[in-house]
Amino acid sequence: MFELKKSDNSLENELFKSVYEKTPDYVKSLNLMNFDNEGEFSFVLKREYLKPYDENSNPQGLNLEEWFANYAKEAKVSTAGIRGPQNILYPQDTRFPINLVGIVLATLAKALVAKEKYPNKRIVKIAGCEVRYNSKLFLDAIARIQAANGIETLVPGGKKTIPIWLASFLAFKLDLLGGEYITSSHGISVKNATKDLNCQGSQYLPEESMEFVNKIQEIFDEVNKNGSYEIKISALDNPLINENVMKSIDDGVNLYVEYLKSGVAKDINLDLIKKFDSKIAIENVGGSAFRTLSRVLEKLGISDKFVWFNTEEDPFFHSIGKYDVTPKGEKAFYDYSVDATVLAKKSDGTKFFPVIDTLNYSEKLKDFEVGTAVLITDPDHDRLTITQTESVDRIPALNKLGVDYVVLSDQVVLTVFTANQAFLMLMDFWSKQLKAQGLWNNHPRFMIKTTASALSWDEWAAKNDVKVVNVPVGFKEIANIMKKVELKLKNSPEKEVIVDDVFGNPINLGVNPRLLFGGEESGGMIMGTEELIKSEHGRLAVAMREKSATEAIVVASALIAKLSEKQISLSEYLEDVFVSNEIIGRYDTRVDIAYYNESEPDIEKLKIAKVEGEAMRTKNDMFYLSLAIAKRKGLITLEQIKSILNDKFSSDNLTFDNLKSIKFVGDGTYLEFEDKYIEIRPSGTDAKTKAYGGGLDKADIEKYANVLGNYSGDRTKLHSEYLSEDEYLSCKQDAMDYYLKFVEKDANNEPFEIPEYSF
Repeated sequence: MFELKKSDNSLENELFKSVYEKTPDYVKSLNLMNFDNEGEFSFVLKREYLKPYDENSNPQGLNLEEWFANYAKEAKVSTAGIRGPQNILYPQDTRFPINLVGIVLATLAKALVAKEKYPNKRIVKIAGCEVRYNSKLFLDAIARIQAANGIETLVPGGKKTIPIWLASFLAFKLDLLGGEYITSSHGISVKNATKDLNCQGSQYLPEESMEFVNKIQEIFDEVNKNGSYEIKISALDNPLINENVMKSIDDGVNLYVEYLKSGVAKDINLDLIKKFDSKIAIENVGGSAFRTLSRVLEKLGISDKFVWFNTEEDPFFHSIGKYDVTPKGEKAFYDYSVDATVLAKKSDGTKFFPVIDTLNYSEKLKDFEVGTAVLITDPDHDRLTITQTESVDRIPALNKLGVDYVVLSDQVVLTVFTANQAFLMLMDFWSKQLKAQGLWNNHPRFMIKTTASALSWDEWAAKNDVKVVNVPVGFKEIANIMKKVELKLKNSPEKEVIVDDVFGNPINLGVNPRLLFGGEESGGMIMGTEELIKSEHGRLAVAMREKSATEAIVVASALIAKLSEKQISLSEYLEDVFVSNEIIGRYDTRVDIAYYNESEPDIEKLKIAKVEGEAMRTKNDMFYLSLAIAKRKGLITLEQIKSILNDKFSSDNLTFDNLKSIKFVGDGTYLEFEDKYIEIRPSGTDAKTKAYGGGLDKADIEKYANVLGNYSGDRTKLHSEYLSEDEYLSCKQDAMDYYLKFVEKDANNEPFEIPEYSF
């Protein structure tokens, strides 16, 4: 009755088979919306759909109320779109967080909010996607729902893939109301998400997400009251689904190249790349970066300097990061994601890079010269991992530097730089290039970084007279600071620009400052321009709102070319940056604690495991968070906190005698020591804990991050003595209140005015 989807890839076939077997027949039979129908049609949302499925009493049940409760909860805290697993074979399966019905409801709600804010206006948004399962279907649904509600949607010709940064760039550059982008970044293959872009091209802040979440609730209220609610879907050929604009501007590639040439793609960098007499490899995970990046490199005149791995688009990501055994040794499909920097442990305790191990570089790079750099980018092309082959003779030096590596042969290793290490090199190199052009002293320089990123960045900035604004994790937080700076530049261009960081410190950026770098340890970065970036209708920006692997690739390639002239490796350059800038906190680490197998195909098991995992994540978070909040409120002293932590963790050979402060930093708890920092942060998108560390001793920060990150969170006797139950239980709400105050202080809330479009 139901046909199993087949693949030429045996591992993908195992995934398909597992999903098929775990999907009940009533889900397979669902035919709620048929987007193969190219004409207009309606989807009637019935009261029965809101309640749970029951074969006898409610055979039409979709349990949408439960879906929505979880969706709304994530909207309040999400750092990068509302993500989740989906049924890759049956996208109407509402048991999963991401599903066609949910996409339709969220799109409709956003459309209704937009129409209320801008009545009788020409509302134009952009929509795009990468290569994940069902992305084209979701893109089609978004465009047709918006068209049915009178909203024009710009999409690439044939609804082909574009990167997230290009959708973001065009939302700002063309002065659109915003956009929708379908991706789950470097997450596992079965995950998907919508990243909602506002009129600035940056991701929605929680208060923006809550506007449309509240609108979904209104729709549900109407369904409960009247029994149903009609949702109209436009015809496929509705003129409000506009492919012509994107075709006429080559998907915006020409505009983006013009932008790059005003920043990192100046001749001083391009000339270095053009003179480079070797090749740089680009690892194109998922294949979807190739379509856009290849055109950018061609227009910059440097495409001949690159070779490509994986140019074909594949939602299974060419099996990258995929295994047929779990970390516990169980025989099952397991996905480590496509984050090349993820470290895991083998059964014997040795560390390894599970994603890089599946890239087959021992074979792929065997005929390339030693010194070849491989730049690894993810499916939505916003993150970059930098690697380079080196001689095994460099192993002692790499160990001393804290640079991890993979042995490719008895002669060659592949160095794998964390984003903390890679971006330190890039900011240092770009500052030298600005100085060489005589531009450095034209403006005060500043950077925006997340608290979880490297101490070395702060040290380098202090040495180079670059001011640092620390923010919570998430690129939308970096964009929020940009907008605050821009408002001050606009209103008082002759005055010093002062903004608060998330630690509560006022940071004086000087008069008419320029952004040198904005980035985070997870591999995303952006660099500013000398002249403020101007949109088609005159809005000004210090930098773009989304991280871009293309910007990183241009700067990294110029650095690689420069070092090649001197026969210096990247790791040698990193060492020079450390030494010449007298950087002490050279080492960094990140520990990802996943509380369940995200690849579990049985959604009921997955839901239970996720709920249990979220409880463990929250318990771990609250142990530290409650201390930070209590300290902020004056309810506990630092000495008392030290005694609580020493009492709990002395058996793990940890000491907190040199703890200087403990602070809530918007989405996690930051412990500052005299010789290191440790940040414990609950994931904003899943049942995970992330533990970060930076400092003087790699083994030391790894030990602290592992122990603190993996702690159960059980309250100890001392913890309970110093903090009442009420103080403990209220810490999450207190933290949210503090976070919103940080976001809202000096916020750039200038209303967006829809212009008269020329297209």
